[in-house]
Amino acid sequence: MLVWCLRFQTLLLVFLWGLAGSGLAQGPPAPPAPGPPAPAPSAAPMPLTVLVVDVQALLQNSKAAKMVRGQIEQKRNEYTKEISHQEETLRAERDSLQRQQASMSADALNQKGREFQQKVNDLERNVQGKRQALEKSNGEALSKIQEQMLKIIADIAKDRKSNLVFQRADLVLFDQSFDVTDEVLQKLDEQMPTLTVNFAVPTPPPASPGPAATVAQPTASTPAKPKKK
Repeated sequence: MLVWCLRFQTLLLVFLWGLAGSGLAQGPPAPPAPGPPAPAPSAAPMPLTVLVVDVQALLQNSKAAKMVRGQIEQKRNEYTKEISHQEETLRAERDSLQRQQASMSADALNQKGREFQQKVNDLERNVQGKRQALEKSNGEALSKIQEQMLKIIADIAKDRKSNLVFQRADLVLFDQSFDVTDEVLQKLDEQMPTLTVNFAVPTPPPASPGPAATVAQPTASTPAKPKKK
């Protein structure tokens, strides 16, 4: 009996050794190598809330914008009258030179022509300076309106939890319920009912270098008077 048991154990060991060699008697498989962590669930997307504002309408219809336009137009009329008066003066001087050219020497006529052309150039620079001053004054006033307008729009967007505001001019079709132009206009008129334009001082641009033009020389039908010897 003891011998059988030893033989049985020997057979069992041989059997187990054969299973181990074939891989059938291996222990439990090792756990798989850990892979990359699973992505965390993404947060729910924020709902899109849109507002639309007609900026051009606000710059046309607000009280402050209308007041700015009135002041700019008044100043433009003042400049126009001043320039028209200077132009009339230059026309009269030109006509006088044309009448005198037959009795003037060529040198004197050229000198008068250069002086007259300088006055014309100065007037052109004066006109340009006034136009630039008006544009600057108007731009600065409109910037103040736009700054106040943006503050109001930001407050409305915050109250309505809006995360996107479009300008009306950039859209073709949209739901009219998104439009808050009237609300912005009402608040803008309340917060900025008036606005005084700070007019810039006109500064004529520097004169461009170049030869000065002269007035027309006497024609053959009206010869210049010869110099006295």
